[in-house]
Amino acid sequence: MKKKALAAAFTLASFASLAHAQSSVTLYGSLDTSVAWFGNQQGKNGSGGTFQMMSGNLSPNLWGLRGTEDLGNGLSAIFKLESGFNIDNGKQNQGGRLFGRTAMVGLNSSTAGAVTLGRQYDPLIDLLQPLTNDGAFGSAFATPGDMDNYDNSYRTSNSIKYASPNFGGLQMSAMYAFGGQPGSTGAGQTWAVAAAYNHGPFGFGAGYFKANSNGGTVATFDGLNPNTDVNVDSTAITGGFVSANSLQIIRAAGDYTYGPVTAGLAYSNVEYANYQSAAGANSNTKFNTGQAFVNYQVTPVALVGFGYNYTKGHGNGVDASYNQFSLGGDYFLSKRTDIYVLAGYQKASGKTIDAETGELVNAVASFGDFGNDASNDKQAMAMVGLRHKF
Repeated sequence: MKKKALAAAFTLASFASLAHAQSSVTLYGSLDTSVAWFGNQQGKNGSGGTFQMMSGNLSPNLWGLRGTEDLGNGLSAIFKLESGFNIDNGKQNQGGRLFGRTAMVGLNSSTAGAVTLGRQYDPLIDLLQPLTNDGAFGSAFATPGDMDNYDNSYRTSNSIKYASPNFGGLQMSAMYAFGGQPGSTGAGQTWAVAAAYNHGPFGFGAGYFKANSNGGTVATFDGLNPNTDVNVDSTAITGGFVSANSLQIIRAAGDYTYGPVTAGLAYSNVEYANYQSAAGANSNTKFNTGQAFVNYQVTPVALVGFGYNYTKGHGNGVDASYNQFSLGGDYFLSKRTDIYVLAGYQKASGKTIDAETGELVNAVASFGDFGNDASNDKQAMAMVGLRHKF
């Protein structure tokens, strides 16, 4: 009897050891904050230049768990839980959600690709963002107000996503999010497709994104008005449009690396359809954005970059434009810790929609997607920060 018990215990121990060897769970995260100066910032009691702590500049402040279990024959179960927070005050981001950045589970096949379900990033973020300068210098190089989700400010809930394997540098992805509204299949739904090709020093990608809220139903995409627990990145730039019944984003991006120099171009078209304004509830406005950047790897541990962004809006009386110049420098003290400097200037002009009244007003500057709206059409910014990854 003892021999049988010992044999059973040995078998169970061996199975547990094997399961552990074929599975993994990783704790990871990043911490990023700075001392920053913003010019002409609008405040409750006036306006002017402000010194402040500013977090999540190169990388978001987050912690997460990701894991995989080998199911055999090239198939794995995967999951990811990721929580965002503000390191300056300890509060949770994404409307106070515990895992507001990502909460997904899925299956991954080495030959057929991955299918994931939950709250996650859309395919344009997965495939196009690596071709921009967001990975190097983050928010300071973002589209004003992050209206095209350049800096992945917004996520999609209730979604199912497919990502293909890498076919000689070509990858494709598609996503659909269920609105879940009885009697109205399209209400609140989101869908997106994207593809990217990377070969040697060259990369190019394009994608299409469409999200609906349909007259006040709860949208699956954070960037539309029904999700009032998720703040827009700039009230002055996008606040007048987030009541839209639908949001459409078309994006393309490419980069090329030659020795220590990496250069890239990007374009986006954003359409807010059927939003509420003083002219009525069926107002439409489009924004076209062109971007360019050049980075120079000065040494293996030092990087500098320059970027330019031009955004132009039109429709429903809107003729706003935003010219933005960005500078960045990053020095790595180790593989996980770096110090950085960011600076820039934005000039706004023309008319846009006021977030409170729906009337046409003079466009106001708001550099990058920091959300520190200016009191007039100009804003400069500078910061020095520290980032640590684990």
